[in-house]
Amino acid sequence: MGSVLAASSPNPPPPASPGLTVPPGFGMPPVLPSSGEALGQEQEEDSRLPNPGTFDECHRKCKEVFPMQMEGVRLFVNKGLSNHFQVNHTLLLSTTGDSTYRFGATYVGTKQMGPAEFFPVMVGDIDNSGSLNAQIIHQIADGVRSKLAFQTQQQKFVNWQCDAEFKGEDYTATVTLGNPDVLVGSGIVVTHYLQSITPALALGGELVYHSRPGEEGTVMSLAGRYTGSNYIATLTLGSAGAHASYYHKANEQLQLGVELEASTRMQDTSVSFGYQLDVPKANLLFKGSVDSNWVVGATLEKKLLPLPLSLVLCTFLNHQKNKFQCGFGVTIG
Repeated sequence: MGSVLAASSPNPPPPASPGLTVPPGFGMPPVLPSSGEALGQEQEEDSRLPNPGTFDECHRKCKEVFPMQMEGVRLFVNKGLSNHFQVNHTLLLSTTGDSTYRFGATYVGTKQMGPAEFFPVMVGDIDNSGSLNAQIIHQIADGVRSKLAFQTQQQKFVNWQCDAEFKGEDYTATVTLGNPDVLVGSGIVVTHYLQSITPALALGGELVYHSRPGEEGTVMSLAGRYTGSNYIATLTLGSAGAHASYYHKANEQLQLGVELEASTRMQDTSVSFGYQLDVPKANLLFKGSVDSNWVVGATLEKKLLPLPLSLVLCTFLNHQKNKFQCGFGVTIG
């Protein structure tokens, strides 16, 4: 009630300058900055470089165009219990692997750091065999975010890692520590850094250090991303190989993506082409892809509005291995 009444009541007039009297119902006009000051502020805002995002998101826009492979029948039910807590159920029936059931829960805190950012965030799910995946994300301070993730397999710890992300006005730095063991002397340390050079160009690098008894090594890679008006070109080069991607938004309905991946360890190179077609009038979303290994895939998603129900049909065909996979999914909520 207090916020509603405050919003509906007129704003009080600003205080008058000494020696001036203001008639009731009138207010003094605000003092506007001079044209030189306003121009200087605009030039300062224009000269500021944007935040480039995280290193892991460099190829994300292109990867979102490609269809996700799914096999068997999947049922996903999402239920919101409150504004901060929701649960979900996932049932997967497979013909090639084991059929599983997963129960998940998500909690979103009350600490608001942005228009749609609330912390802390806790996400977890457990399957019928007792394997657990959990993540805790929290905004410690302005520009500092932490994440703790761990994974168990049949009541045994398999993997855990902690991340620290530092976000500035024109850069993002991340440090990840995975599976550290002080007694054995093993662990993995991953550092990322991405810097905006111009409003369209961002450069960065990745350094991976792994150690275990009798073995240790370091892998470094460099990345560059150029963002245009309707396209994004990204290149990652390192001792482990190369990864290049190109994303292009043709119009509001059609998006295209091309990926080139080369691995020095596997001595293999592949090229993939994908596209996404959105038909909003029919509530249809179609994704298709084909790669140099002659693997063709496609997904079709149909939203049955106004019901909170969507259907997904997925097919993948490998011409070289003569294998065909088909999946059907239903999402409720």
